[in-house]
Amino acid sequence: MKDTLLVLVPVIAIVLTSCIVLAAVIGVDGPETAAQSDSSTQAQRRTDIAKQTDQANHKSQPAVEEQRKQAQQEAQKSLDQDAVAAVEETQKAIDAIGANKTDEALAAIERATGKLNILLARNPSTALLPVDFQVSVIDTAPHDHEAILDLAKDASRAVDDRDFPAARVVLHNLMSEIRVRTFTLPLATYPAALQQAARLLDQKKNDEARNVLLTALNTLVAVDRVTPIPILVAREAVSQAQSEGQKDKAHAQRLLEVARNELLRSRELGYAGRDPEYAALNDQISNLEKQLKGNGGDLSAVYARLKDRLSAFLKRQSEHQQHA
Repeated sequence: MKDTLLVLVPVIAIVLTSCIVLAAVIGVDGPETAAQSDSSTQAQRRTDIAKQTDQANHKSQPAVEEQRKQAQQEAQKSLDQDAVAAVEETQKAIDAIGANKTDEALAAIERATGKLNILLARNPSTALLPVDFQVSVIDTAPHDHEAILDLAKDASRAVDDRDFPAARVVLHNLMSEIRVRTFTLPLATYPAALQQAARLLDQKKNDEARNVLLTALNTLVAVDRVTPIPILVAREAVSQAQSEGQKDKAHAQRLLEVARNELLRSRELGYAGRDPEYAALNDQISNLEKQLKGNGGDLSAVYARLKDRLSAFLKRQSEHQQHA
């Protein structure tokens, strides 16, 4: 028995030592390796999403340009030609006064007044008539969500400090939009300015008459309508996901995540940021992702509904007007 114990003691010691070493290996290397693996996977996923976002943005450029052209065409069609003519006659009157041609100035004012009388009779309830426009693509906002939130905080602090020039600079970096700025003639005040200028010309007060007309031109009311570019990119990403879905579901999943991120970006940039439609669209994307993972068969109708909803949301936002 004593000999048996003498034999077992070294064996037990060896086993215990092996267990301690094994425990050390499992306790130190195991979780750390797993954490490193998770971290590496997450980093790779973020890289993939960033790459897909860049590609989606690149492929969205034709869609952005098409939207810009469409906005320009619609703005051009919206111009009231009689109102445009009244503004042109006003400019002719200003030029004539500058050249000391009072009779020509009065004739131009008379023609402009005639145009306005027609407009007032034709549009008794319309306060503003479009006479000119500008279409701009402004895409200065960062793509990183944290950077957007930091800029928003900076803008908020600047407003709280009443440092409005600084706030305007920061807010300029929170734009990703196609902007249509329409200049409109105010029917309530413009005719009165022409009449006042004509009276001053009759009184030989040419400089005062010219200043009245210049003021009238400078007080054309600017109205802005914006189309958020991130929603355009989201819609394009969904279209790409639909075309890729049959060949590469993982790629389609990443593109749907790009669409979700762009909708989040649009909301954080303040494009109707409190609109419940963002949550509804996010739910619809999640539902599509589940069906894509579950081999749900033909998803054409699901994709179509999502794109239609994105288009309707985009249209609703682009029709919202703001006075500049």
